[in-house]
Parts: sequence; structure tokens; C-alpha cells
Amino acid sequence: MFYATIILLVVLVIVFKTFIIVPGNQSLVKERLGKFNKILNPGFHFLVPIFDRIAYRHDIREQVLDIPGQTCITKDNIQVEVDGVVYLKVMDVEKASYGIENYQRASVNLAQTTMRSEIGKMDLDQTFSEREKINENIVREIDLASDPWGIKVLRYEIKNISPSTHMLETMEKQMEAERQKRAEITLANGEKEATINLSTAERQEKINLSEGERQSQINIAEGKAREISSMAEATAYSVKRISDALSKPGGEEAMKIKLVEQFVEEFGNILNQSKVTVVPSQLANLKGVLEGVGLFREVNEKGEDEV
Repeated sequence: MFYATIILLVVLVIVFKTFIIVPGNQSLVKERLGKFNKILNPGFHFLVPIFDRIAYRHDIREQVLDIPGQTCITKDNIQVEVDGVVYLKVMDVEKASYGIENYQRASVNLAQTTMRSEIGKMDLDQTFSEREKINENIVREIDLASDPWGIKVLRYEIKNISPSTHMLETMEKQMEAERQKRAEITLANGEKEATINLSTAERQEKINLSEGERQSQINIAEGKAREISSMAEATAYSVKRISDALSKPGGEEAMKIKLVEQFVEEFGNILNQSKVTVVPSQLANLKGVLEGVGLFREVNEKGEDEV
């Protein structure tokens, strides 16, 4: 019974060492007599006991490795703490097994050194604004160096860029000064724009007033011109009528009598309104005397009949 148990255990060990199932997320490296023999992909495989052994196991999925934070010095001599994360994948299991001792640790160290180098090429402001460029440069450099290891670097991302506390205070003061500067510039531009608008409005107002005054003068001048033209036409018509009346018989005598009548009337008005008498006041009654005699009435009637 004891020997049967021993034989059974030996058989089980041989079976377990002979047959192996590889999971879907791994690839195994088989060595025979200490030398590379074959890559075992996911599935069922057979091993020769004592001669074959599994030397390496590799995860063939995409792997994420944290890059520890480290102090970097920028181009303008400012210390910043930078960390990140790198994404890679094993593309060649044989190279990953025999090309380097530990590809994960090597990838992390290479990412750190490359990151320090890239940060040192830029000013502090550029490290914040050009993260994509830094990531692309790091991926390119790591991928080129890791090609002999059978590793493909898919991407790299910077997680944090942290300046020192003193530098943060300085940056905060600088940003505050910049915001104050922009506010003052905005206020100055607003005042300038308001002044320009006000002066433009005043100029337009003066132009409108001058245009209105000019149009008013033109209208007044046109009105006076029409008035003068109308008076000239009326005067011409009156003169023509008088000329026609004078050309008729008795017209000249009637005109003379009319002039005498007007003279006498105006002379009487002057004497009545004036406080100083320069001629006998009886002359003011000259019209009444002449009317009494009937000279004006006779001549007027004669002239009107003839006209």
C-alpha cells in the first residue's frame, strides 16, 4: 500500500510536469536543457519531463506602470516635481525574456531619465502649456530604446507638475499682477472708447446744427428772394397801370392833384404829431379848403371816369 501511494504521487507529478495549460492573457517561454526552445501561447501544451521547463511567464496585455515623482530642473532653473504613467505591451516574448533582465523596471527608469531631459529643455511656462509635446517626445525616446527588449511603448502621460511652495507663491503674485494689468488695460480702453464716442457725438451735433442753420439761412434767403420778386412784380404792375392812366386824356392832371392831396395829408399829419410848429398851422387845413372849393373832387371824379 505504501509503495502504491508513492508510485501514484510520482505519476501525478510527472503528469503535472508533462502537461500544461497556458491562460489567455499570458505567453510562456519553454527551455530544453537550459536553452530556449519554444514560445507557448495560450492553450494546452506538452512538456518532456526533466528535459523541458517553463523559464519565463509574460503578461501579453497592455500594462500600466506608475512613474514615481522626481525633481526636475527647467530651462529657467526652477525645480519642479514631476510624475507620470507609461503604457506598454510585450510584443516579442523571447526578447523580453533574454534581451533584458527586467523590462518593467528598465522602462520606468528610462521614462524618468527621458522626462528629466525633456523638462530641462523647456521653461516653466512651457512645461504647463506643452504637455502633449513632452508626452510625445518621451514616448518616442522610450520606444526607440526599448525596441531591443521586445517592448512597445504605447503612450506616456504626465500626471502632475508641482513647483515648490515658494515658486507657487511667486506665480500667484505674478498672475495677480497680470490680472490687474489686464483690468487696467480694459478700463483704459473703455475710457478711450467712451471719449471717442463722446467727441464723435459732439462733432456730429455741431455738424447737424450747422447744417440746420445753413438750411435755415437758405430758406430765409429764398423767402426774401420770393418776397422781393413778388414786390417787384407788384410794383411793375402798378407802374404799368399808372403809366397807362397817364397816357389817357386828363390823366396827368389827375396825377398832379393826387400828389398834391398826398402832400397836404402828410403835411397835416406832421403838424398834428409834432410839438414844434415851423409853419402856420392853417396850412394843415389846406385840404379842407380845397375840398370845399371842389377842386379835388372834380379832378378825382374826372380822372376816375377817364381811367
